[in-house]
Amino acid sequence: MAMKKANIAELKNNLSKLFLLVEQGEEIEVCKRNVPIAHIVPVDRKEKKNRTQLGVGKGSAEIMGDLTQPIIPAEDWDMLK
Repeated sequence: MAMKKANIAELKNNLSKLFLLVEQGEEIEVCKRNVPIAHIVPVDRKEKKNRTQLGVGKGSAEIMGDLTQPIIPAEDWDMLK
C-alpha cells in the first residue's frame, strides 16, 4: 500500500479523516508545495506492563507541620484584604 500524501491545505481541511487513517495504521506524508516536510505515523500501542511498585518510597519523606493549615499567615495574604 502506498503512503498517503497530503499538502498542508488538504491536511488542514481533512484533519479528522486523515487522523482516522493514521489510527488504522496508515502513514501520511505531509508536503509543502508537493515537497515532503513531515511524516505522521501511528503511535505504537503495544500493551505496556505496569511497573508501579507500591510502598517503594515509604519513609523517604517527612511531613513537617499541619497539612490542613495555610503555610502563609492570614495577615500576609493580600487577597484577603
